[in-house]
This record gives sequence, C-alpha cells and structure tokens, in this order.
Amino acid sequence: MLIVGRIGRPHGIRGEVTVEVRTDEPDTRFAPGMVLRTMSGVNGAAGGAPPSAAGPEVPFQVPEGLAVESARWHQGRLLVAFEGVLDRNVAEALRGTLLTVDSADVNPPEDPEEFHDHQLVGLAVVTPAGERLGEVVRIDHGPASDLLVLSRPQGRTALIPFVKAIVAEVDLAGGRVVVDPPSGLLDL
Repeated sequence: MLIVGRIGRPHGIRGEVTVEVRTDEPDTRFAPGMVLRTMSGVNGAAGGAPPSAAGPEVPFQVPEGLAVESARWHQGRLLVAFEGVLDRNVAEALRGTLLTVDSADVNPPEDPEEFHDHQLVGLAVVTPAGERLGEVVRIDHGPASDLLVLSRPQGRTALIPFVKAIVAEVDLAGGRVVVDPPSGLLDL
C-alpha cells in the first residue's frame, strides 16, 4: 500500500477535512469518485475513534475505504469531503487516518532517478565497499530532503538523507542502495 495522505483537522461543520498530501498527483488521487483505503494513523484513529454523532455509547469505526465526494484547495491546503461524512463530529473521528492506494495501481516514475517509497522499503543498504549497513524500513519526508530510515544490524535505527551527495546508487533490480555516508552519520 502506498500512503497518499493523512487526514487532519475538520474544516467547517459539514464534514470536510484537511488532508496532508503525500503524493505528487493529488488531483488524480483525490478526484471525486476515487476510493482510498484507510490505515490507522499516529492518533490511532482507524478502528476506535471518538464517539460519533449517533451518541456517546456508539463508537465510530473508520471504514476500510473512503470515497472522495469532492476536493478543493483552500489557502494552500487540500480540503476533502468523503461520502457519508456529513458533520464535524465524524470528520474529527477521522483525524490521523492514513489514506492509501494499492501500489500495483501506481505507474512507475518516468524519471530513472525518482522512486516511490514502496520501491525503496526492504532494500539492503551497503557502502561502496559492500559493507552492509542495514535495511530501508521507511522513508520520512522532511522539508529539506527525504530521509531513508534504516534498521541497523544492532537493532538501532539510522537516518540517511536521500541526497545525491550521500546516496550513490539505487539498484532496484539488485535489491540494494549504495550509500557513502560522512563519518559519524550512522553514530547519531
């Protein structure tokens, strides 16, 4: 599954929500009629959120999929209305929910130096000399650059900036990423 967004706070009283976009194609991914799969987010929203408008004794269950009813940009933020989300209480219950699409439905990037997160997760990370440093477990998208999050053999994690000066090669066919980290980077 490929994460395309995370639901943020409600906007207004009619069920619209802000969405933190995590895709290069928001107009395609959030087009009316598009059904997005849901995953529990950082707030544990999916599967056991705050009570719904039906009453305090009826917990709201985030559905497995949400159909986009409408989407629009407002002050640089994407606002999305989902079918069946009709009020602020239900919209609030969705906060933190991750929105995903099946990675098989995503075309590979045209640029050979561009990669989707799911293509990198699971790759071995090695030095130019072939020393194994760990495995990519996820990609963190920061404001300055993306970060490869490595699971190190000793059970620790390490962050490697995904920049050309450090990442020498991404070999998808060989299942590896070759990095030349500056001294001390992996000791942090």
